[in-house]
Amino acid sequence: MTLLSAALMGWLAAVPAERPVIVVQAPDAPVRLDRATVLQGTEGPPVVLYSATNLTEAQLEQFTVMAFVFDANGALKARQVAPGRRTLDPRETKYSALVLDGSPIEPNFVIVIGANQAQRAGSEVWWRADLQPAAEAAVPLKKR
Repeated sequence: MTLLSAALMGWLAAVPAERPVIVVQAPDAPVRLDRATVLQGTEGPPVVLYSATNLTEAQLEQFTVMAFVFDANGALKARQVAPGRRTLDPRETKYSALVLDGSPIEPNFVIVIGANQAQRAGSEVWWRADLQPAAEAAVPLKKR
């Protein structure tokens, strides 16, 4: 029984820890992010797994995701931008990941993500949004 308990504990230690991510969205965003979760293994940086849905009737060639990292007191510690999936067909949903390797992230930090840019297929025009005010408003502040 002790061997079984040790094996189970070893297996649980190898499974990545999960924690939720706060998702923000601009009112006119052509992309919606959902099901965002931070996966933290025993080694390496945390990874945010999320789904992205094209909310339009047009194909999106590309979009970018911005992550905000706040400390336990609600102070912004880091911002990171990364490309999302390429080519989202109309109303299509795909899963993607964002590696948070820009700065150290403590277990009590809060991570907020959102789509901040998108480009329709065949267009040079980008949709853009400033998500920082929404991200700051979404972070629960500790009472001092």
